[in-house]
Amino acid sequence: MTAAALTILPDPPPPPTPVGLIAGGGQLPILVARGLRDAGHPVHALGLFRQYEAELPVLCSSFREVGVLKVGTWGRILARMGVRHAIMVGRVDKAKIMHDPFRIVRNIPDVRTVVAWYKHLRQDHRSHAVLSAIAEELDRCGVALLDSTAPIPDELATPGLMTKRRPTSEQMQDVEFVWPMLTQILRLDIGQALAVRERDVVAVEAVEGTDRMIQRVGQICRAKGWTLCKGARAGHDRRSDVPTVGTRTIENMAANGAGCLALAAGDVIMLEKQKVLDLADELGIAVVGVPTAQP
Repeated sequence: MTAAALTILPDPPPPPTPVGLIAGGGQLPILVARGLRDAGHPVHALGLFRQYEAELPVLCSSFREVGVLKVGTWGRILARMGVRHAIMVGRVDKAKIMHDPFRIVRNIPDVRTVVAWYKHLRQDHRSHAVLSAIAEELDRCGVALLDSTAPIPDELATPGLMTKRRPTSEQMQDVEFVWPMLTQILRLDIGQALAVRERDVVAVEAVEGTDRMIQRVGQICRAKGWTLCKGARAGHDRRSDVPTVGTRTIENMAANGAGCLALAAGDVIMLEKQKVLDLADELGIAVVGVPTAQP
């Protein structure tokens, strides 16, 4: 099986070119908005209904709430404002949609979303297929999605030791042992992480996500000091599909007996990176970045 083809993305425009921000939940849209603003870009944000953080609108030159399933509407709004480049980041909490008493009305997809689903997603619901369909529909409106990490280069994992706490020799041997396996898992698009201890793979991430996998490892592996390795899907599309870790990841690891976190350098976002590293030192978890092979 060959690796997925890389998506060639447009270069970020020079400031003060306006940039759109299609925002879900979490801190990542906040960091991106600040990064764009600090670089001199007017930020025109579309906040997905009941998903975005309350502090986001004040960071933007303009802000509008939009439906989650109205991709065509997103593109038309941005195009009318003269926005030709956009970034799409943030999570979508399905529970918030399901608990909305007006969800049927608010989440009726627009025509372009229905067409995109019929053309691209009937038989492939994976995240990168969804992203490609969204990008194509936005492009029809003259809006190109950018690399979502472009405004936040300092938040990416870097090669080598990132914490004051150093991994043990056993933990580094585990990373070296298991990294080729992780590379294959990423190429097969199974998950983005696995756990290892004493050259024994304890768990592989699947649809449950990294946090629940960490909890599963805590139930399986009673011994302390295991290592979590995390990377990005082969050929991952940086317009949105970029894995992240944050302080919650570190807290979860500490609560479940982990001792080391190994991240693919340049491929994993560390939300509020310095806070993540300070907390890791406080809780006794070493964090290292593993250089990835260049295409």
